Amino acid sequence: MAHHKTPTTMSRRGALMLMGAAGTAGLLAPNLLGKPAFAATPPETPTGRIIVGLSQEPTNFNPLMVKIEVDDGVHFSMFDALFRVMPDGEIVPNLAAEVPSQANGGISEDGLEWRVMLRDDVTWHDGAPFTAEDVKYTLELIVNPDFRSWRTAGHSLVRDVTVVSPTEITWRMEKPFSPYLSFLTETFIVPKHILGAEADPNTAAFNQAPVGTGAFKWDNRIAGDHISLVANPDYFGEGPYIEQLIFKYIPDVTVLYTQFKSGDVDLLGRMYITPDNYAEAQTLAGKVIKLEPATSVETIYLNMERPVFKELAVREAVYAAIDKASIIEALYYGLPDSVETFMPRTSAYLHPDLPKHEFSLERANQLLDEAGWVPGSDGIREKDGVRLSFVNSTTSGNHLREQLQQFVQQTLREAGIEMTIENYPAAVIWGEFWTQSQFDSVVVGITYLIGSDPDVTNRFHSGAIIAQGGRGSNNAQYKNARVDELLDEGSASFDPERRREIYLEVQELVRADLPFLPLFSDNSIRAWKEGIEGVVHNGNTRTETWNAGQWYWAS
Repeated sequence: MAHHKTPTTMSRRGALMLMGAAGTAGLLAPNLLGKPAFAATPPETPTGRIIVGLSQEPTNFNPLMVKIEVDDGVHFSMFDALFRVMPDGEIVPNLAAEVPSQANGGISEDGLEWRVMLRDDVTWHDGAPFTAEDVKYTLELIVNPDFRSWRTAGHSLVRDVTVVSPTEITWRMEKPFSPYLSFLTETFIVPKHILGAEADPNTAAFNQAPVGTGAFKWDNRIAGDHISLVANPDYFGEGPYIEQLIFKYIPDVTVLYTQFKSGDVDLLGRMYITPDNYAEAQTLAGKVIKLEPATSVETIYLNMERPVFKELAVREAVYAAIDKASIIEALYYGLPDSVETFMPRTSAYLHPDLPKHEFSLERANQLLDEAGWVPGSDGIREKDGVRLSFVNSTTSGNHLREQLQQFVQQTLREAGIEMTIENYPAAVIWGEFWTQSQFDSVVVGITYLIGSDPDVTNRFHSGAIIAQGGRGSNNAQYKNARVDELLDEGSASFDPERRREIYLEVQELVRADLPFLPLFSDNSIRAWKEGIEGVVHNGNTRTETWNAGQWYWAS
């Protein structure tokens, strides 16, 4: 993979020497492979177990509450949504009997009236029947102001939810919202007969021992170590083919890789294999190693309410002072692709002509000089009593992100910008510190889309700022009136050409405003033991276990 290098771009050896890191390696070009071919036959009854290794610990088991990406592994395994999105972007029925559309009459021509027909052969893990009452309860719970829901965008437009029969439900949308089908692919239905009987769903026992309709049932959790799920013999869909699915928490990514090599872990989940181990991983006997384009974007994510980031010139200067090319080549072995937007590289809505980042300390210093940021006695700039200093945080134990921080810290210093580093365990950093915008800046990988729909209201609309009373994931506290206007129009339009124009402009505005500094998008190094069949990459979900019910050991 080729990367443009400016004359000031460092070699990998130079970058590692700058940070005091040891060792060098050649650049490796990714070999993007397709889906595995399934030659074996699934067993007639669930057999064996699969251990998934994770570098972050799942901690939230109510799929409607505030969560992080790693929690999805458990949610997809235990719960079902009305619909699911496939790797090619197609939305297919899950708990629903069919996908409603304007063509089949499930969605009215004006996009306001919805009718969903449900399966009649689904039971909850405790044996109770699944009905339309559960769907109604779920949709209404999400928008309950007393419930700490993860996402209300789209759901807040739903009105007059009506149970027509146990297998039919209707509702009215306050206004057309075309991404809602995609939102419903990540809206897991919860049991009314359990949660509805609780005085406070936020603190219900269900949240730590959930009951779903999915391919796997809750077994147990040893906090700080693992979560165990067991096969649901009454599952209505395909599978499950294994008896036990275990999520093993190993916070140090080097130890995680070591346990995969030794066989203690069968399949690597997030963070997968880190680029520095890719060359060795390809030589491991009995392992399947595949590169898959990730939808997440690795960024330095800024809190726009911090005084130091309120001025565009500062954000532009920080971005100009980051040597992205050296980070990609030196730290990540040339595997990721440099990006300038939140839109996945494989999306039909990707803007192809956004301004390209250029590493230039000269430009960074010029921007700050012109904006009136004057170096102090220690070389750090100041303006109007504000010191050009901020804290950067990420997950402790992620050595590549920690090296990235050290590298950025030193290049920023050359522009008179002070970045200090304070890292935290995953359970701390991705809790209220993240959701309530308590950070200055964070190194984080984010999947901005929901399914394959280009709508990003949840991430960039000013009404999606939790710290300001909104509902969503705009943790940068980003506000742009034109972006709000475009997002409102885009979500109400069913015209694909107009929607494309809208989301191209949104990308232009976000790139110009820089509420986050886009670094790269990974080509994830997925890995599992030979003999595990059914593993399929799905870039439209946030978890490798989106179809774990279809995994099995080849006999």
